[in-house]
Amino acid sequence: MNSKVKTILTVVIILLIAFLVALPKLDLFSEDSGSNATAVAASAPGAAKAIPVNAVVVEPKRLSDQIQVTGAVLANESLEIRSEILGKITGIHFQEGQEVKRGALLITINDEELKAQLEKLKYTRKLREDMEYRQRLLLEKEAISQEEYDQALTELNTSAADIKVLEAQIARSQIRAPFDGVIGLRYVSTGSYISPQTIIATFSNINPAKVEFSVPGRYSNDIKVDDEVEFSTDASDDVFTGKIYAIDPMIDPATRTLKMRAISPNKDRRLLPGQFARISLVLNREDDALMVPTQAVIPELNGHKVFIAKQGMVEERKVQVGIRTNKDVEISQGLSQQDTVVTSGILQIKSGSQVDITLTE
Repeated sequence: MNSKVKTILTVVIILLIAFLVALPKLDLFSEDSGSNATAVAASAPGAAKAIPVNAVVVEPKRLSDQIQVTGAVLANESLEIRSEILGKITGIHFQEGQEVKRGALLITINDEELKAQLEKLKYTRKLREDMEYRQRLLLEKEAISQEEYDQALTELNTSAADIKVLEAQIARSQIRAPFDGVIGLRYVSTGSYISPQTIIATFSNINPAKVEFSVPGRYSNDIKVDDEVEFSTDASDDVFTGKIYAIDPMIDPATRTLKMRAISPNKDRRLLPGQFARISLVLNREDDALMVPTQAVIPELNGHKVFIAKQGMVEERKVQVGIRTNKDVEISQGLSQQDTVVTSGILQIKSGSQVDITLTE
């Protein structure tokens, strides 16, 4: 071993002995030194701090399970006015857009020939009434046979039947309103020659109005006659109400939807047939639902979870979700009233994190 190595070893041994002598005086293992170390560590740049987050306090709310579908407004009753017979129009007794009552005269068609035939038949009936009367007197005196009297009576009854036929034909030359409604635009004028194929005008009853729509077949057991619906149209921002009065007994195999109709009051005629309608249908209501904002619910492989804040700390809570709305989610299991659910800073926290909570509505 050379002299240089000996010198180095001597220096190391001297320093080690000096350290062991000075160790009790340094007091590195006392409580004060631990406190100082903790203080130093806490003041270090990497020390943990409370994370600012927003949260809501869970309160029971009223929840309506709704579905949104589209449909169309229909008239309560609607038809095209046509004539049952051929003929020339001799009178138009309505104004376009006019409200008329059931039985009001709308159109008259030339019936002069029919009236002349009716007058002729009435004269014939009078003659046969007189003949039947004379034959009856003769039969009572046994001056004629029963067969001769029966023939006179048959001729009288035939005349009466012929008159009824002509009266029915004359009645068909007068077109009357079949129900209360509103006349639409007309397509004929006085003097027009019309047939049963000619459309004279449209005629509708729009008070009340009907709304037709379809819902997915999976809701078929949740919807019943007399259920209420709310709807709006492109013509107005107002919300109208109606009541389901008819449901198709079959689901459409092509679309897998169930068609139904609702009826709604329309005294001011704001609902017009053909309008597009956006329908909201309430399936069920719950008065004490626990709702949290959608962003507070974290999906996982085997379910969902939320973060609950307690005394400045957070913990994970497994939950089961129910109905979803535009902004909130129903929590059917896992939460209680007055729980504080974290709604922001979700990515920065984990179970056990310290948080600085700001409550929001």
